[in-house]
Amino acid sequence: MPKPEHEILTVAGREVAISNPGKVLFPGTGHTKLDLARYYLAVADGALRGAGERPNVLVRYPNGVGSEFFFQKRAPSSRPPWIDIVTLSFPSGRTAEEVVPRDAAALLWMANLACLELHPHPVRAGDLDHPDELRIDLDPVPGIEWPQIRDVAKVVRATLDDLGLSGWPKTSGSRGIHVYVRLHQRWTFDQVRRAALAFAREVERRAPALATSKWWKEERHGVFLDYNQNAKDRTIASAYSVRPTADARVSAPLTWDEIDDCNPADFTLTTMPARFAAVGDRHAGIDAAPCALDALLDLSARQEREGQGDAPWPPNYKKQAGEPPRVQPSKRRTPGAAPKRRASTGALTLDERRRKHPLIEIGRAPKKEDALAGVERWKARHPDAAKHLEPADILVDAMRGRFKTWTRIRINLEHVPEEQRPQQEALDPDETPDEWASAVRAAEAAGIDPATWRRRPAKSRKAR
Repeated sequence: MPKPEHEILTVAGREVAISNPGKVLFPGTGHTKLDLARYYLAVADGALRGAGERPNVLVRYPNGVGSEFFFQKRAPSSRPPWIDIVTLSFPSGRTAEEVVPRDAAALLWMANLACLELHPHPVRAGDLDHPDELRIDLDPVPGIEWPQIRDVAKVVRATLDDLGLSGWPKTSGSRGIHVYVRLHQRWTFDQVRRAALAFAREVERRAPALATSKWWKEERHGVFLDYNQNAKDRTIASAYSVRPTADARVSAPLTWDEIDDCNPADFTLTTMPARFAAVGDRHAGIDAAPCALDALLDLSARQEREGQGDAPWPPNYKKQAGEPPRVQPSKRRTPGAAPKRRASTGALTLDERRRKHPLIEIGRAPKKEDALAGVERWKARHPDAAKHLEPADILVDAMRGRFKTWTRIRINLEHVPEEQRPQQEALDPDETPDEWASAVRAAEAAGIDPATWRRRPAKSRKAR
């Protein structure tokens, strides 16, 4: 029998067509597009509590996990009249009409576009200037296992309690934990981000061996509290969002007491509907407990008086007032030194840059797995150096363009004896996407790390 071209699902008084329902989106588990739609239907109440009434970036996987995906900020022009949109402005100066899901039918329509993930902004569609969420993102560096992440979560909980704040934890659906603090809508994005930075620094102060607030990857250890997830235009996977993992994991809301006994792999597209039916939404009360930021902003002011000012912003933002120089620690000059420069570009030579954090770049590729394969080839060429590497010495940078991402891999040779440190080699692979190639070349010619390169329209792109 021929497979049906589409299947109609009826919800919220609307009929939603799921085209090509048998298309496999998760090759490892066999889950199809229809499975994805039925999942979001089963958990719709919780998913809408996390992503509903908010502008959402559409993260689309048209050919499933493991194939190319893209970010779509602008709502498709061919959409049903009942799909709501709102116009957002971004730090780049651009604007876009983004989708605002308001009912389960909208979730099904998004699933039909192969939107595996729900990526809402931390604002309601009715007030785009004042976030109602502070997002605490516990992001483990490579090599950090779940027990240490749980330990940091305990410090986060105690810190929130001491500040009079209510936190709502969930698995990220990948390796980490997210904690949301619902806010009264009184504060700007900059204030919420500054509060998140103060919180990250306080957790680091309480657990310096376990957690870090350091932005530069070469300085991180343990679990990184990514304060910049609270900058305007940043989104993270919301509660019940499906993630692009081989086992089809989902971001699972938890109680604090569940963290000790759970494993992120327990929560998948298959298992979550039964859990939701049995225990309901663990975040059902989140909207009843909005908090104030006064205590955190007071903490931020005290940290600033003690010499801790602003910290680096995401690379696509213009330089902010009070922000420290956007220079990687491995590329900072020694105070008072006057190093020689390349005559052609004025940039520091590679040897001059290798001080505290001796970095080499391995490869660039549109697919993460292709870039990581280059690391394995490098290790095979340099086994003596490779045996000294720690997991956190492999720096994996997700470089995000307007619509797509690509991956850059670097290695920190800090733990390799100096006499055994390999020199920089030709990149393997060397597949910088076309939309980034000219910007990367210009940045490198000016001695700027491409990860900190602020993308401009092609006609005005210059080295800063």
